[in-house]
Amino acid sequence: MRRFMTASLMVMALGSAGQALAQQPATPAAAPAPAQPPSGGTPDKMPFDIPYGTPINLERARQILSAAEAEANKRHWKMNIAVVDTHGELVHFAHMDGAQYASITISQNKARTAARWRRESRVFYSAYETGHTSVGTLDPQLAASPGGFPLIENGTIIGAIGCSGGTGDQDALICKTGADLIK
Repeated sequence: MRRFMTASLMVMALGSAGQALAQQPATPAAAPAPAQPPSGGTPDKMPFDIPYGTPINLERARQILSAAEAEANKRHWKMNIAVVDTHGELVHFAHMDGAQYASITISQNKARTAARWRRESRVFYSAYETGHTSVGTLDPQLAASPGGFPLIENGTIIGAIGCSGGTGDQDALICKTGADLIK
């Protein structure tokens, strides 16, 4: 009799459990995957299609760097300033007294990014800010930060300038001073 009672209780318990499970609401369906960010559409013209010209020479690079350095000194900002040719290779460089050492490579990468990609390095910063992180996979030396400007003369790129040591806006202001010497 004892076995019969134990078996009966087990059957009842299993039956109750089954009913309890049956009364549970179905698990909600997984949320749909978020929509992919827009790619910007298909432009009629190639963006940033500035042709490369004759690379900047050392004397010109010195003039541009000197103007940028003078502006940084006037503001008491300690900067690293790099001028590169059309290929993104270093032509002239200044490490101002007291400028942080980490910014040496950053200034060169900003200049390299501006020259090779034919656009201001801020464009990549803006892409990151709007969720387009894929730009980080394009080039290990890409600098997605303000402070890199292509040097454009007569409609062609002759090189680029990159500055680092301050905030992105400080870096960009100093570089723009040098870039504005090119007509």
